[in-house]
Parts: sequence; structure tokens; C-alpha cells
Amino acid sequence: MSDMPVEISPRARDWKRDIKVALSAFAFGAAMFGAAYAAVPLYDLFCRVTGFGGTTMRAERPADRVIDHPVDIRFDSNIGAGLPWRFQVDTTRHSIKAGETHTMTYRVTNMADVPVTGMATYNVAPYETGRFFNKLECFCFTEQTLAPGESREFTVVYFVDPAIVDDPSARTANTITLSYTFYRQNQPPRPVAQSAAPTPVSRSN
Repeated sequence: MSDMPVEISPRARDWKRDIKVALSAFAFGAAMFGAAYAAVPLYDLFCRVTGFGGTTMRAERPADRVIDHPVDIRFDSNIGAGLPWRFQVDTTRHSIKAGETHTMTYRVTNMADVPVTGMATYNVAPYETGRFFNKLECFCFTEQTLAPGESREFTVVYFVDPAIVDDPSARTANTITLSYTFYRQNQPPRPVAQSAAPTPVSRSN
């Protein structure tokens, strides 16, 4: 038997190369899809942990102390394009001390003649104060569906962490703005079972 190597034809080499390229492209596409799918929740988690980009913190309990560090809290309410709602806040400002717990009430009204679903997002400014602005109760990132003409109140329970005085970049902020924006959400199609029942067809004997 001859020990000479078997020569692979150019067509076979091209076919194997095409298969490798196709598999590599598929693997890269799958990796990019996974990264894109995970990017939003991972970025949101990162912001919540660090306060990056003006994201406020979520607290389980009130502050353990109140200090004589005054801060003016400004409240901002906005509506995204295409959402037929009126969004208002009780008052535009609170003057508080760091560590004090306060409540702010927002009122939303659906001005349309059909049910509409919206969801609120938020941030604070200046950005460096985000990790010191703590919320005990909030209505953000939860879909809210309002019937035609319906009004509803939402509350925010918050405090400013006294540790803000230990941060050179945040303690000089005399005013912190909490800004909410409601955006319209795409409503899913109605299930067939919930659709109007068809009109029965009469049959003659």
C-alpha cells in the first residue's frame, strides 16, 4: 500500500472553507444577539448599583439619621411623544434635610377615548447625586394602563442619604432634580378568546 498523501481537490478545499466561514459567522451573530439582548438589563443593573447616569438607588428602609444638610428637591414630570396623557406633580419643590423621608404625589390622566398603557422612567441631576437619592416606593418601570378619561395618583417615597456630605463632588449640589417621563407602551393584541363573539348564523329548516 502506498504511503503517499491523498491530495484534496481545490473544490473540496473551497467547500470546507465555506463551511468554516459560515459556522464562524453564525457563532458571531449568535454572540452579538446575546450581547444585545443582555445589554439593556445589565446596563440597568449597573446603573442601579452605582447610580451611574443619574439613576437613583432603591432602599429597603429609611435613613438611620438626619443631618443638618439642606437640599432642595425639584420634581419634573414629562410625557413622551405619542402618549395622550396629562402628567402633573403636586408641587415642584421640596426643601429637606439629608436623611429625612418625604413623599411626593404625581397625578396622571388619560386624555384619550381608548385605554392606553404607559411606563415611567426616571433620572436625577446632577448625575453624581444619583447614588445618594434613595427611593423607598416608586411607580417607575411598571406598565400602567388607564381607561379613557381615568385619573390615577402615584407616589414616590424618598430620602437623600446623609453620606452625601462625604462625597466632594455631590455635597455641593444644593438642588437635586428628580425627573420622570412616561412613555407609551405597545399593547399586545387581544387573545382570540377575548375577542367579540361572532354573530350566530340562523339556519332555516
